[in-house]
Amino acid sequence: MVGKNIEFLRKEKGIKQKNMVAKMQTMGCDINPTSYSKLEGQLRSAADNEIYVIAKILNVKMEDLFETDE
Repeated sequence: MVGKNIEFLRKEKGIKQKNMVAKMQTMGCDINPTSYSKLEGQLRSAADNEIYVIAKILNVKMEDLFETDE
């Protein structure tokens, strides 16, 4: 699950959740605010296309979304 890493990186870059959802939709990713919130809250898994788009928006490698504290 990548939710907490996505949330951390998004906040670090100063992007609000609603703006993140809008950017994802602009890039062709069909997601709504509730689904995105559940993704960050680790209540649902991210689809592969979501991972790709999120990494592009946050300007990180997809692997960076999977990093752990261990």
